[in-house]
Amino acid sequence: MRTIPMETPRASVAPLLEVRDLHVRLPAREGGWLHALRGLDLTVARGESLALIGESGSGKTLTALAVMGLLPDGAQAAGRIALDGRDLLRLDEDGWCGLRGRRVAMVFQEPLTALNPLQRVLAQVAEPIRIHRLAAERGDARERAMALLARVGLDERQARAYPHQLSGGQRQRALIAMALAAEPELLIADEPTTALDARLRVQTLELLRDLVAERGMGLLLISHDLALTARRADRIAILYGGRVMEHGVAAEVLAHPRHPYTQALWAARPRLGGGRDQPLHPLKGNVPALTQLDEGCPFAPRCPLATARCAEPPPFDGRVACWEVKP
Repeated sequence: MRTIPMETPRASVAPLLEVRDLHVRLPAREGGWLHALRGLDLTVARGESLALIGESGSGKTLTALAVMGLLPDGAQAAGRIALDGRDLLRLDEDGWCGLRGRRVAMVFQEPLTALNPLQRVLAQVAEPIRIHRLAAERGDARERAMALLARVGLDERQARAYPHQLSGGQRQRALIAMALAAEPELLIADEPTTALDARLRVQTLELLRDLVAERGMGLLLISHDLALTARRADRIAILYGGRVMEHGVAAEVLAHPRHPYTQALWAARPRLGGGRDQPLHPLKGNVPALTQLDEGCPFAPRCPLATARCAEPPPFDGRVACWEVKP
């Protein structure tokens, strides 16, 4: 069943990123195909941040790789991924090379592996500026790179260091600066706070929010942390089993989560001030492997509301994909 396209609060303005009915299949080792993304609909407007949230294995990173044109070899993608109205699925590799970095860029999950250990940070941030010819001279590129590193909170000594000489938070800021170097219109941040402590997680997300406001770009923010991330996004989409389970304005979803999966994620969050004896409410069960997915609701095996009709693809009313939740 094809889902109804999501509505955005900025419906009068054409979205910067538009993903419609996106299906991604991956080749299985034993032959055949694994249906990983199943009719995904997303939009991101300029100056807006959309948080894509779900447990590991829900399809978040695969969505980001599809938007970047970096799907694994042999993967098949169908549907529509449009940037400013341009259908990206029709691009060849030369077209993608002209797009990546310049119009859409990505902050990868682990900065220590994403950064080149043999190059100083300043040189790595200056490189995309030179490649995309945003500076006439090498010195101009370094000057622009230094200004960008300063904006994300790194000083000259840190800019001239090698990645291993920086802390985890400093490396993450360097990676953000490198992604922003060519002034992209869309930034994808894939779990940018995973390796950071609680204080640095908040600082990193607030930095991304401020940069979106300053530059008027769109942000697709990927995370498994509903409580931390959703408070710093305009809208959120809850992903599970390659499908959007719930979508809406972040404040409204947090105040009134409707899908059983969203409710379970919210209930599982740690709470401040509850003391050591405060009980946690972990979500029982595991995200299904791709080999276990069928055409029904992927959350049904873990859902307290599941009924026989959950064996069919759930209807999506623009907010929730569930047979048992009333519109």
